[in-house]
Amino acid sequence: MDQLSFEFESRSPAPASAPAWSASTLPPEQMARVLEQHADYKVLRRLVPKADYGPAPADLVPADARRLLVLDTETTGLSHQADKIIELAMLSVQVDARSGLPFGPVTVFEGFEDPGMPIPSIAQQVTGITDDMVRGQRLADDAVEAMVSAADLVVAHNAGFDRPFVEARFAAFRDKAWACSFMDIDWKAAGAESAKLSALAHDHGWFYDAHRAQVDCHALLQVLCEPVGDGGQNGLALLMAAAQRPSFKLRATGAPFEAKDKLKARAYRWDAEARVWYCALAGEEALAAELAWLRAEVYGARSARVELEALDGLVRYSARPGLSSVLSVG
Repeated sequence: MDQLSFEFESRSPAPASAPAWSASTLPPEQMARVLEQHADYKVLRRLVPKADYGPAPADLVPADARRLLVLDTETTGLSHQADKIIELAMLSVQVDARSGLPFGPVTVFEGFEDPGMPIPSIAQQVTGITDDMVRGQRLADDAVEAMVSAADLVVAHNAGFDRPFVEARFAAFRDKAWACSFMDIDWKAAGAESAKLSALAHDHGWFYDAHRAQVDCHALLQVLCEPVGDGGQNGLALLMAAAQRPSFKLRATGAPFEAKDKLKARAYRWDAEARVWYCALAGEEALAAELAWLRAEVYGARSARVELEALDGLVRYSARPGLSSVLSVG
């Protein structure tokens, strides 16, 4: 899946006069702090994984604690039907549902699995994982299923990719609610130039060696601990709320051919197999607004029936369908 990228024009701040310093006499961290004071420089520090987020809030009651599982996979390719997992990493951490802030120790799982096929060269280039690294390896089923069973919510930065892969390998994932930090947070509205995880980390002053599962998980967890935009809520709080909201996949069945440009401009996608335009909608208000738009701009006075697929956190981003229905439009 291609990650979205949003570019915006911005004015550079007026240059500031550089503090006087001698590189030969300053340790790296002090040099970084000096550079941070200069308007012409931005400093990135290597992201350091956190093993513990500290004690639970003193006023926390058990009903306000959630256990989140942050997950990432590396695979032999993009098709969950033909390709296989070669690396799985998970971080399990408790979160205060009121604030979205994690607390306590982080439980880490990471393992390789032999896919039973040579790893394609492009996958080796992207992940750095070779056939020798996975040969004879198998993910520990009991350990994975124990972590999954304890989770209230599974989070991935591209859940539409990761969920079908892990559900095909581990049945325990099928009964869990999921949220996607790439799709369920409006990063553009929050002022981010890109929704790629590495770019979001850069926005907070971090860099890391991407495309290895465990460090990607640590980067995602730390990014999601930070406030998103001006709303005050952090990413974890937004994802917990998103997992509770219904969403819908609407198929504009029978849409006239001449409406294709309008549909495409409104971010509908074409399903070539089903030969229908469809879109994803977050919540009932968005659904009502979309039905009104279809009546006014696509179907007009024609009587039409559209297909609707209701999705909740238990099926959203999986390969399994949601609850289907048909609605009259016009």
